[in-house]
Amino acid sequence: MTELAGQRFLVTGGAGFIGSEVCAQLCEAGAHVAILDNFSSGKLAYVEALPARIVRGEISDETITRLALKDCEIVIHLAALPYIPVSYIAPDEFFRVNSMGTVQLLWRAIQTESVERFVHISTSEVYGTARFTPITEEHPTMPHSTYAASKLAADRAVFTMHKEHDFPVTIIRPFNSYGPRITQPYIVPEIACQLLEGKGEITLGNTSASRDFTYVRDTARAVILASQEPNAIGETINVGTGKDITIRELAELMAQIMQVDLRIKIDVQRLRPFDVERLVASSDKARNILRWQPQVPLREGLELTVDWIRSHNFKYGHQGEPFREWINLWRSYNPRRKGAATVV
Repeated sequence: MTELAGQRFLVTGGAGFIGSEVCAQLCEAGAHVAILDNFSSGKLAYVEALPARIVRGEISDETITRLALKDCEIVIHLAALPYIPVSYIAPDEFFRVNSMGTVQLLWRAIQTESVERFVHISTSEVYGTARFTPITEEHPTMPHSTYAASKLAADRAVFTMHKEHDFPVTIIRPFNSYGPRITQPYIVPEIACQLLEGKGEITLGNTSASRDFTYVRDTARAVILASQEPNAIGETINVGTGKDITIRELAELMAQIMQVDLRIKIDVQRLRPFDVERLVASSDKARNILRWQPQVPLREGLELTVDWIRSHNFKYGHQGEPFREWINLWRSYNPRRKGAATVV
C-alpha cells in the first residue's frame, strides 16, 4: 500500500487489539498516524514503538477530539466498549461511548477542514443469529446484546449523517477477529490461556455456537483498504472468511496445535442470556469493492496467536480465569442467575 505514504490518519482505539494492528500497518506503509485512546483496555506497550502521535483521552471529550483530529485527513474509528458481558451491567455506558461517542466524533470530523474520509468499525454482532448463511450486508439486524444494540445505533447514525452532510463514510463489519496484542478475554485467548495452565481441562459456556474467525492482520488490511477505495463510500461491508467453526471444534483444534489433552467442563454461569448461535460472513462486497480476501488460514493464525501468548507470557488475572471477575459481578447484579458447573 505505497499510496498510503504521507497520508494523515487518526485511529481511535489505536492502542487496542485491532487498532494497534491497523496502526502498525499504516506506519509501515509510511502514513502519518495519530492515535486517540483512553487506555481503558488498549495498551501503550502495543504502540509506543510506532512513529505515531499519541493522544490520551475520551472520544466524547470535545477538546481532546479536536486536538486529535487536527490536520488529519482520514479517521478510522475503532474506539468502543467491546466486551459483551460487561454490557449486561453497564448498558448506559455502552450507549454513551459506542453510540453517542461515535456521533460526537463524526460530527467534529465533519466540522473540520481537513478530514476527508471516516471509516466506522461496526461488528457482525448486529446481525444476531444467522437467519441465512452466509450473512450478507442485507441480512436483517437483530442485536442479541446491549453491546450490539449500541453498535447498531452508531451504524445508523453514521449512515444518516453521511447522507445529511454528504460526508464520505464507510462502515466495516468485522466478524470475529483473533490474533496477537490481546486486550479482552475473547474466546481464542481464553482457550489458549486455560490450556497453557496444563490442567487438561478447560471451562467454557456455549460450545455449540459457531463463529467466523478472521486473523487480525487480515481484518486490519480490510479496514485500511476501505479508507482508500472511492467505491466504498456510503457502503456497509462485511469482513470474514466465509467459514465458521463451533467453539468446541475450536478448542479441539487449539488443543491439537498446543499438543495437550483436552477435557471441556460446561459452566452454565458462562452461558449468555441471549446468545448468538451462528455467525458466518459473506465477504463478496469486500472482495468486489475492496479487492480483499483473507490470507491467513485458521490453523496458521491460531499457531501465530499461541506463539505470541507464549512469548509474551500473557496471562489474565485471577490465575488465568478471565471470566471469573465478570461472572461474579454479573451475579451480584442478577441474583436469579444460578447454576452449577457440569462436566461433559
